[in-house]
Amino acid sequence: MKEIGSQLKDNRIFLKQEDFYKNILRKLEAIRKKTEQGGGEKAIERQRGKGKLTARERIKGLIDPDSEFMELNTFCAHDMYREYGGAPSGGTVMGIGKVSGRNALIVANDATVKAGAWFPITAKKNLRAQEIAMENRLPVIYLVDSAGVFLPMQEEIFPDKEHFGRIFRNNAKMSAMGIPQISAIMGPCVAGGAYLPIMSDEALIVEGEGSVFLAGAHLVKAAIGETTDNEQLGGAIVQSNISGVTDYVMKDDNECLNQIRSITGKFGEFAKAGFNRAEPKKPKFPSKEIYGVLPEDTLKPYDTYELIARIVDDSVIDEYKAGYGKTIITAYARIDGWAVGIIANQRKIVKTESGEMRIGGVIYSDGANKAARFIMNCNQKKIPLVFLQDVTGFMVGTKAEHGGIIKDGAKMVNAVANSVVPKITIIVGNSFGAGNYAMCGKAYDPRFIYAYPNAKIAVMGGSQASAVLLDIKVKQMQKAGKEFSEEDKKKLLDEIMETYETTSSPLYAAARLWIDEIIDPAETRKYISRSIEVANNNPDIPKFNVGVIQT
Repeated sequence: MKEIGSQLKDNRIFLKQEDFYKNILRKLEAIRKKTEQGGGEKAIERQRGKGKLTARERIKGLIDPDSEFMELNTFCAHDMYREYGGAPSGGTVMGIGKVSGRNALIVANDATVKAGAWFPITAKKNLRAQEIAMENRLPVIYLVDSAGVFLPMQEEIFPDKEHFGRIFRNNAKMSAMGIPQISAIMGPCVAGGAYLPIMSDEALIVEGEGSVFLAGAHLVKAAIGETTDNEQLGGAIVQSNISGVTDYVMKDDNECLNQIRSITGKFGEFAKAGFNRAEPKKPKFPSKEIYGVLPEDTLKPYDTYELIARIVDDSVIDEYKAGYGKTIITAYARIDGWAVGIIANQRKIVKTESGEMRIGGVIYSDGANKAARFIMNCNQKKIPLVFLQDVTGFMVGTKAEHGGIIKDGAKMVNAVANSVVPKITIIVGNSFGAGNYAMCGKAYDPRFIYAYPNAKIAVMGGSQASAVLLDIKVKQMQKAGKEFSEEDKKKLLDEIMETYETTSSPLYAAARLWIDEIIDPAETRKYISRSIEVANNNPDIPKFNVGVIQT
């Protein structure tokens, strides 16, 4: 075992970085609180005026009183759909909460946002929720209150493989997998959206507010000339006592939530994966000190051991191949008692045994080989993997190419792709180019992927990308017979840089669901622990096979 970490909090640089990070978190919290308001105060009051709870109030009333809801994709659709007035959280609240002592995946339509209508990103968010449920064998609770597809964008949500219909296909697949699904119809449930609750195992409906039908009264009148109203078509009494479509009639939201808790509390016990957990121990250094460890400029070096020391139990690790491939740290450790295998980019400039200086955050051949072997070891021992990603890419240049960097990088990517134990990825700082892939980016199926508020996700760094884009633009203009002054070049460079910085920000990524959540670094342990606890719910771990690897 190896003790890591040192006292940093009295260091001037530490204090400056700490203030910088706290300021970022304050700004993020302000955005979060605004997002949680959904359609705004007036829309919330209208909802309450009908005797209905808001989406987040429903979730609070559903989960166990002493538990915490782990909301995911909070910033979904951030700064998107501005021409339609926006869609905070994509009009849906999603996450994991304990219901009657069991972890459950909860999805609640936010009727304060366009009456809970589905935007294209809403469908993507619901599909991500179902993916999490299937990967981790989580029961699903849908709290339905939606006007259906947002018609002005119907062509972007309806016909494709990963569009609206995939959700109902997943309902059927999850039922076949033995994953319980309970739906509460707490408002309108229209057209194709009607299939989601009715393809669940059990459906509850709130009298006077809940309704479910394939076509509303106006469409029925237009289609077949029949005059009716929504309550006669598909209200609670009709669908429960006449059609038999729904299973329980509830008088209000609170009774409905209590009934769900009662049903869930009677579930039998399911097998677990059996990941190793010991008595949790706190790190020797406060987790909030992570703020001062991380630099303001994500390209500046820092010692990743100091970050790890504020995450792992007792600030101790069992480091694998400590003196080899030093720009990647591989180590066994415990986080909140859970045994984990950590793969982290060392951001400090390191010196090899031969005296060569290595750039921090860059993956070299030896580091890639080491990481690939470590991933295999963790799969053999059934140890979940934690990737602490702060990578600027693979090493380039003649020496690297002659040394087979592509081949060695491919070994690491192969091992990551074929890994069968749960993978949890934290994007700490940079996530550039193929380094994103090798360190288990979104495309490599991490069970959960989180980012710190100052992270950057892009094909390359902003300054490099801006210089390349500027050069291309200037050459295009010159071909057209136009000349650029130095002032024009600077202005264009600033514009490119600003755009690039925006599109590589964690908020931009979270809006498009490239990450599951932007997290407070001080809560890293909590998110990793909860993620492994959820992953432990699925006992089915396939046999590990890396396929063909060039040697």
